[in-house]
Amino acid sequence: MLPGRSLWITLAWVVPLATIALAAAVLAAQSIRALPTVQSFLVQFPGASTLPEWAPIGFPAWLAWQHGLNAFFILFVVRSGWQIRTAGRPTMFWTRRNTGLLHTRNAPTRMSINVWLHIALDALWVINGLLFYVLLFATGQWVRIVPVSWDIFPNALSAVLQYASLDWPVGDGWVNYNAVQTLSYFSIVFVAAPLALASGIRLSPVWTSRRLRQLLPLRATRAVHVGVMVFFLVFIVVHVTLVFATGALRNLNHMYAVSSDDGWTGFWIFAASLAVMLVAWFAAGPRLLKAVASIGGTVTTR
Repeated sequence: MLPGRSLWITLAWVVPLATIALAAAVLAAQSIRALPTVQSFLVQFPGASTLPEWAPIGFPAWLAWQHGLNAFFILFVVRSGWQIRTAGRPTMFWTRRNTGLLHTRNAPTRMSINVWLHIALDALWVINGLLFYVLLFATGQWVRIVPVSWDIFPNALSAVLQYASLDWPVGDGWVNYNAVQTLSYFSIVFVAAPLALASGIRLSPVWTSRRLRQLLPLRATRAVHVGVMVFFLVFIVVHVTLVFATGALRNLNHMYAVSSDDGWTGFWIFAASLAVMLVAWFAAGPRLLKAVASIGGTVTTR
């Protein structure tokens, strides 16, 4: 059977089943919400924890820039990582020049051009992330994405039930995230990102420690790395969907225009960022990769 036909056959039964399961989940959540005890629970835990009085309101300009850069980097990190897993025999290889301070007794590091691109993008993503961590704690913005009380969990359950019943939590991200958002952002920033970095270092060609290889098996590390990628992709799909479904203009202004109105500024900045990503996507072909990779090493076809 042809691969394309197999895909369409799979979608022919997966999509209807997923639609039925989603509709059943919504109906079940709506029925549960109608129960008196559940209604009392929703009143007691509306879906968001109270922030300290000193918590900042709104988003600074640096956070908007960080968000845009992170979206750009993560797109191409995932793309290059997927190319590593799905591409056949590499058409180009990158070899580090062992000159000056980089000269060692070992042979120069050699890798496929896709691996080089993935590592280069990871480096930019990590630099951007380190700056994000510094600014996050220096400006107090950390309190918006780090749980500060145990009621975050019942509030998260409340918010999930509200989302599932399609009667979504009432709130304003400009002032305070709901509990599901807080836990999601905390997981991305302080769990998934460090795991992606740690597992990526273990999988990279520059890993040479034999002792640590035994402590960190390659197969298990690869499973963690791929699992984190899937987690990022699921988060992105849900995140983008909710951004547009819960007030697109206001949400885009929060993230891109650092304002809390319903104007179009954030939308046009977002559209421009998508245009840049699209141009970069098609521009990142073999010729450009070879030219950029040649700056720090030697690119060959074998």
